[in-house]
Amino acid sequence: MTDLMKNFEGAINPGSEEARVIESLDAGKIPRHVAVIMDGNGRWARKRGLPRVEGHRAGTESVKSTVEYSARLEIPNLTLYAFSAENWKRPAEEVNTLWSLLRTYLRRELSTLQKYDIRLRTIGRIAELPDKVRSELIRAQEATSQNRRMNLVIALNYSGRLELVDAFNRLLEQKPEEPINDRDISANLYTTGLPGPDLLIRTSGEMRISNFLLWQIAYSEIYVSEVFWPDFRGLHFLKAIEAYQKRERRYGGIQNPNLKISQ
Repeated sequence: MTDLMKNFEGAINPGSEEARVIESLDAGKIPRHVAVIMDGNGRWARKRGLPRVEGHRAGTESVKSTVEYSARLEIPNLTLYAFSAENWKRPAEEVNTLWSLLRTYLRRELSTLQKYDIRLRTIGRIAELPDKVRSELIRAQEATSQNRRMNLVIALNYSGRLELVDAFNRLLEQKPEEPINDRDISANLYTTGLPGPDLLIRTSGEMRISNFLLWQIAYSEIYVSEVFWPDFRGLHFLKAIEAYQKRERRYGGIQNPNLKISQ
């Protein structure tokens, strides 16, 4: 039994497809940071003749599964794209339901965050969120501030472009007449202190990044699942990690620097 498999004892059935994938994984190649665009809630609900909000409600179970599998795989950082700055354009009822679901999740799953030693962080323009939401976030962040096994980062009221705008404005205040470099920009992003995502997962089959972590995903491996987010479970997540480990990450170079290229 591999070390990773030991982390799943009692959680999955031996001989299952999940067990097969876990046994195939290399513990030394687990990504340091996985980011997820959780897409497809509305289409999942529509296919079932349900209101869109039911898709969001069902999606909370996928959040729980993804967080727990990430912790068991010992992934240090997990970022979930929960609410974009553009999502305010949606009907007020849907937006209010999303905030209600977030508050419920934070209260219900706080014990899970503590069990797996997970620290909660947020990125985005958090000051613009409803007061009750911010209060619940602050409470959960304070309660988990000493946890060290994994960072769970929730992107709320987030926009990759606005993140860069905020970073540049901070830099203008810090060094208005000095040139800036990529280290300066990275240090002033919402994600300061976190490595860039090694793996970006998007569900529902859409082939776009939706204004998410534009600076940070410069060299991320991208994995697109055809599964709608409410149906995305541990096995789907494991298969994304399995696919990631089969990739060759070159960062603009080549695998064999001594390889001769014919003229």
